[in-house]
Amino acid sequence: MKILVIEDEANIVQVIRLYLEQAGYTVHSASDGIAGLELHAREHPDLVILDLMLPALDGMEVCRRIRAWANTPILMLTARQGEDDRIAGLEMGADDYLVKPFSPRELVSRVKAILRRSVPALVAGGQEPQQSGGEKEKANDEEVLRFGDLLINIPARRVAVDGQPITLTVKEFDLLVTLASAPDRVFTREVLLNQVWGYTYLGDGRTVDVHVGTLRKKLEADANAPHHVQTVWGVGYKFVPTPSTRS
Repeated sequence: MKILVIEDEANIVQVIRLYLEQAGYTVHSASDGIAGLELHAREHPDLVILDLMLPALDGMEVCRRIRAWANTPILMLTARQGEDDRIAGLEMGADDYLVKPFSPRELVSRVKAILRRSVPALVAGGQEPQQSGGEKEKANDEEVLRFGDLLINIPARRVAVDGQPITLTVKEFDLLVTLASAPDRVFTREVLLNQVWGYTYLGDGRTVDVHVGTLRKKLEADANAPHHVQTVWGVGYKFVPTPSTRS
């Protein structure tokens, strides 16, 4: 699998390349945002490791442009310690982030986890989703979850509402499948971090909140009054298979 590293510090690129190549990945690198976008368009990498502070075009803008045409998983690197910067990156479409300085072994672990979750055949995992209020169908040997006008095709990683396709990032899709596979079950933020991010996540629950927020904006008719992805105050989130009829 191909990894694109967009980072202007040569020593960091060298370390990342060394560890990723030892793990069996092919690594391409670019030292500025414009060159990174050109490499992305040419090489179609399986994952992008993206520095926030870049010459020519900063990481936020690079992330935004990639998201305009592709759902390539993005692991963002930042030297900024502030929570607002990390949240801004997640809201822009990054799937995960690491704060510099970071452990190269942790970076490889996160890359493996993100890629493991982004491969359709592994996402399905042979696990039978529960059928509370929704139904699991077999359509052309594809596993599908259907909840009224919401359709989730797990192997194809496609989501549609009223027949209209909804474009989700890797983590948004994984979050939706995790919740929708167990309707009405309440998931704590810690459980979602572990199941969706695929390892003992070192971040905080705000990461889940940000992804839930972006998921709602794409999925719900009114993100401020969501029907399906609902908050359980003081605990976490749950997926409601049918809209509430209460006023």
